[in-house]
Amino acid sequence: MANEIEKLNTIAIADIEKFNAKTDDNIEKLNGLEFAGVSGFAVIAYGNPDAAGATAVSNLVSNLGVVASDTTGVGTARSGLNGTEYGGDKGIFFYGSAASGNVDTRNLVTNAGVIGADQSGAGTTRHSGAAAGYSTNLAIAFGAETGSGKNGVSNLINSSGVVGSDVTAVGTAKSGLAGTEYGGDKAIFAYGRDNSGLTNTKNLISNSGVVASDAAGGGTARTMATANGYGSGQSTAIFVGAEGASAMIGVSNLVNSSGVIASDTTAVMTGRGYAASMEYGGDKGICAFGYISGNVNGSNLISNSGVVGSDVTGVGTARNQPAGCGTGQS
Repeated sequence: MANEIEKLNTIAIADIEKFNAKTDDNIEKLNGLEFAGVSGFAVIAYGNPDAAGATAVSNLVSNLGVVASDTTGVGTARSGLNGTEYGGDKGIFFYGSAASGNVDTRNLVTNAGVIGADQSGAGTTRHSGAAAGYSTNLAIAFGAETGSGKNGVSNLINSSGVVGSDVTAVGTAKSGLAGTEYGGDKAIFAYGRDNSGLTNTKNLISNSGVVASDAAGGGTARTMATANGYGSGQSTAIFVGAEGASAMIGVSNLVNSSGVIASDTTAVMTGRGYAASMEYGGDKGICAFGYISGNVNGSNLISNSGVVGSDVTGVGTARNQPAGCGTGQS
């Protein structure tokens, strides 16, 4: 179901919260035209803006892919954390590196993009791991850097946003990897740095949250990439940007509905790593913030066919290693 209405009295649908005191959930049609409501927002939060340390600021992303100015931070300032959807239409931020060291702190995000206060998490404290949704309302974290080195454990997140304890590693321990949904109900993690160096290895996640063993990936080995699903039902996905062997890179790699990673697609965006990517608008993606030769706040929109758009002038505090999650996507 899609909107047949773009504006009401010259006001964009995305800017209208209520009409005659009714929210979009209570309106099916206007003058006989289909009205599906407004959904598909996202939020980017936390990160490292400078040598002074991490921040907790956040930036909402509209269902049109417009990044808003900074919102005052909630929770512990940190960077290198995980962000993903859970519960069908909500989000979660968890783990990361704070002033006190690695943490397992989690912050739940409502389906309106409101970040909640700190809550205790579970599992080994860590940073620079990745997380992704799977099934219809669950999520999983995989890999990271811990106080004792790289880690390959995973942690399941239930439909209430509770993080489970560590699950023994199946894949090679690595950090700086990226993860996303694919195939409508599964997840994929790929790239990163293991104890031998940069890698393009992938690990597929079943729709019951089982991590498969290492498999050959596709494209240039790299670390600190980002990833998001796109298209109808998020059946396909894309990895974009990263730090390569000698410089930041802007190449992208599409993932088909079977979890096969394609070869590199020539860069459109300026090469950067340490960014955040997430879904927005129900079937599109955005890659924002990160590091080029310094921290940046620019973004690149990703169409529902997996095409990466050109650089968009940034809004908000420039920073690296923030995290992002889609909210209200269902």
